[in-house]
Amino acid sequence: MNWRHLLLLCMTSLCLAACERGASFNTTDVTGASYGPALRLADQNGQVRSLTDFRGKVVAVFFGYTNCPDVCPTSLAMLKDARALIGPDAARVQVLFVTVDPQRDTPERLKMYMNAFDPSFLGLSGSDAEIATVAREFKVIYEKHGDIAGGRYSVDHTAGCFIFGPDGRARLFARHGETASRVAVDLKLLLAGH
Repeated sequence: MNWRHLLLLCMTSLCLAACERGASFNTTDVTGASYGPALRLADQNGQVRSLTDFRGKVVAVFFGYTNCPDVCPTSLAMLKDARALIGPDAARVQVLFVTVDPQRDTPERLKMYMNAFDPSFLGLSGSDAEIATVAREFKVIYEKHGDIAGGRYSVDHTAGCFIFGPDGRARLFARHGETASRVAVDLKLLLAGH
């Protein structure tokens, strides 16, 4: 082997060593997206919350409403199961449920709904304008259908969960239908610093 081949081999080895393979997530990687800065809403206990309150934790943000017949309960159940799968580290994962129906989702109703899944889950609400601002920032779409004045309506809404790393940056988007086991793997990766 001549010195040129040896030099090429050394340079190639150095380049390969410098390239660290990133984590392979099950859910959609949205690292670099600017979701979340305007999120400042009251939880079911009346405490105003923002993402910065949860630095050091992985935060899962889901938009929905308590009268939702299918997507919301299955998504929250999946998040509950994903947290259970990661064992003791579950305490380092915070679930935030942002209502898109603040008229019906009172603090009392949000508290009951969150407790039905996990007492650590927080339900967030605000004025129509505050919810619209936060939803717009997350690029979440929602629209009421039915007898709105009579309170008999449904709300079509974006179905999926935005997941933030312990540093507060948006990292992942879990589409509706994602399994708890796949999301749990991603939560563990984020908690490990990936």
